[in-house]
Amino acid sequence: MSDIISPEELNLLIEQTYKVEKEFTELKNSYKHLQDTVEKVVEFLPNAIWILDANNNVFLQNSKAKDLKELFELLEFENDDYEINFNSSSYLIKSSLYKDKKMLSCTDITEQKRKENLATMGQMAAHLSHEIRNPIGSISLLSSTLKKRVKPENIPIVEEIQKSVYKIDRIIKATLMFSKGIKAKKSNVSWLKIRESLCMATGYYGYSKEISFVFPNDDFYINGDKDLLEMLFSNFVINAIDAIELDDEEEGIVEIIYEDNDDNYHIFKIYDSGIEIENKDELFQAFKSTKVKGNGLGLVLSQQIAQAHGGSVALLDEDKKGFIIKLAKN
Repeated sequence: MSDIISPEELNLLIEQTYKVEKEFTELKNSYKHLQDTVEKVVEFLPNAIWILDANNNVFLQNSKAKDLKELFELLEFENDDYEINFNSSSYLIKSSLYKDKKMLSCTDITEQKRKENLATMGQMAAHLSHEIRNPIGSISLLSSTLKKRVKPENIPIVEEIQKSVYKIDRIIKATLMFSKGIKAKKSNVSWLKIRESLCMATGYYGYSKEISFVFPNDDFYINGDKDLLEMLFSNFVINAIDAIELDDEEEGIVEIIYEDNDDNYHIFKIYDSGIEIENKDELFQAFKSTKVKGNGLGLVLSQQIAQAHGGSVALLDEDKKGFIIKLAKN
């Protein structure tokens, strides 16, 4: 039998070779397309994703995973689902196996944990506030009775008790309001009524320095909830008093300026001569106070009250330290 390949057989062999090469090229392109698709899907996922081989080496990862390279070094490959803290953030790590590959997903749950902690703290604070409210009411009533009966030289002592009770009562009201949520019952509210309440609040709150208060004297009306608006403005005034008390100067000023140059909003600017605000990023976060003393709810509630009145609260971007409050006119 001859080993010589005939021209027909050679042509057939060449055709088969071309066919195999074509199928291989198509298969290679199909695999590359599949690989690109998988990489795009992994990149599209909102979590950090690592796909590991049998030796726990990274086979595939997305850009979010690359940004958490240092966190990857801390992962526990033998555990399935667990939480880990890294750089002041909390992450949920989940894993799954498919043949010889392991997929790890990392989800940032910092905000979720913060909300859970806030809810827990709010419930605890509300419970404590309810417990404290009754004895504080009794102390307030008894101090008023005592003030009428003590010797004149002892009246300042009773007044200090009343001021302390007033501060505690403010904290209780703020805590309960935060736990229940802000609901505005609107009517036409006179500014002079709010001003009168502010003047009373400054007297009850108490301070050791010579502080001047400059509030608008002209009357105008705001469509809002009187009690909530009184708390909104008193929060800023009392914060200003605390800032002045911590300042090195022996005198201070708290000023509220009203601007009626906007068709949609009542605009108030509140200034004080006290110390500068620290940790501005935490200004409107519950239970995080920028003051040495404070429960961290004043500015949060003020912001929520303004929003309930169709407005907002923000830091002023001016040379003078202060805030701007906007309240909807309609």
